[in-house]
Amino acid sequence: MPKQHDDCLFCSIARDGAYVHKGKGFVAINDINPQAPVHVLVIPERHVDTFREVDAFDAKESKRMLEFVAETAEKVGLSEYRVVVNVGPSAGQTVFHLHWHILGGGPGSVEALQSAVATAEVEEE
Repeated sequence: MPKQHDDCLFCSIARDGAYVHKGKGFVAINDINPQAPVHVLVIPERHVDTFREVDAFDAKESKRMLEFVAETAEKVGLSEYRVVVNVGPSAGQTVFHLHWHILGGGPGSVEALQSAVATAEVEEE
């Protein structure tokens, strides 16, 4: 088993969670607070705090992680979707274990996705 932290929620989920998809080194679960009709989290089994530390993964494992994200989207029936990684508290990261959000409205649908996407308002001068 990859290095995990006893006090990390996502480490415990990686060990014992209700997966929608599992592969070597990675698991996917449904988000408990979905921001779209389909909202899945991809979690490495190994503990890495944030995307800033992605260099903890070697090139082969990084490639596998991205492939697993794409496989998971397909497995949950998404053909169009958004992949998001929040890095740090001000960007919305609330659990400090690297994870990817896969958000979509269902097969071929993106109508419901807009509410899950934050937009910035730009003041005109």
